[in-house]
Amino acid sequence: MSVIACASGKGGTGKTTVATNLARLLSANAEVHLLDCDVEGPNDHLFFDFDPTEQEPVEVPLPKVDLERCDGCGVCSDACTFNAISVLGEKVLVFPELCHSCGVCAYVCPRDAVSEEPRTIGVLTHASEGTMIFTGGELFPGEPLAPPIIQAVKKTISPGNITLIDAAPGTSCPTVEAIHGADFCVLVTEPTAFGLGDLQMAVGMGRRLGVPLGIVINRCNLGDDRVEAYCHEEALPILARFPLDLDLARCYARGALVVDHSEDWRDRFRQLGNAIKHGLKGGG
Repeated sequence: MSVIACASGKGGTGKTTVATNLARLLSANAEVHLLDCDVEGPNDHLFFDFDPTEQEPVEVPLPKVDLERCDGCGVCSDACTFNAISVLGEKVLVFPELCHSCGVCAYVCPRDAVSEEPRTIGVLTHASEGTMIFTGGELFPGEPLAPPIIQAVKKTISPGNITLIDAAPGTSCPTVEAIHGADFCVLVTEPTAFGLGDLQMAVGMGRRLGVPLGIVINRCNLGDDRVEAYCHEEALPILARFPLDLDLARCYARGALVVDHSEDWRDRFRQLGNAIKHGLKGGG
């Protein structure tokens, strides 16, 4: 089994294009599990004709205070790093949006007045198409914590297949949660000043997590050569260089996969797949 994450330092580089087309191509010869971990804006499912889907809620524990037991000592409030629980005289206020479900308030309460009840913050979607299995997470609007949804998505990983993770853009907590523990991470970038700056942050994140990295330069026929120079200086393998292409843009706009319509692009993604296999073997 190999777990391959697709990430990017910034949005709009083509990360989802790479993840979905690569999933389609690899599923022709093996069982592939595609995980959409961009839970604040999931869209991988739009590119496939999945069989009927199944959804399940994602719940996190939320403190519940028994006011008959509570004596207002304030130990729970003092222990909460996130200020999610406050004691005001005889009242105890719980702020769900601030709670990280760590359980410390229930643990430290000297009167066992704090228990936990489930709170639904999003859903998982399970689907399939041929030899491809799909699991996607979606965080409900207004909910601030994406990592619990991503953790729930990643719990569905099973041995015996290739797992592709479509991570959130950027380098914040959702992206860290998505690529943590992956065998390899493909960073999709573009040859612009913004692309370079955000790539540098993404590389730093990946190295701190100890995940081997490879670079895909999208729209390589635009911009300048600073991304290429940076990859050379940092000994980062360039797995593929994809040109700006109207056929690819048209396919994406109508929710289609370019590898289903273009032999040239199938060849490009085959070469990318081979480069990733090389990187997984430590050849990067």
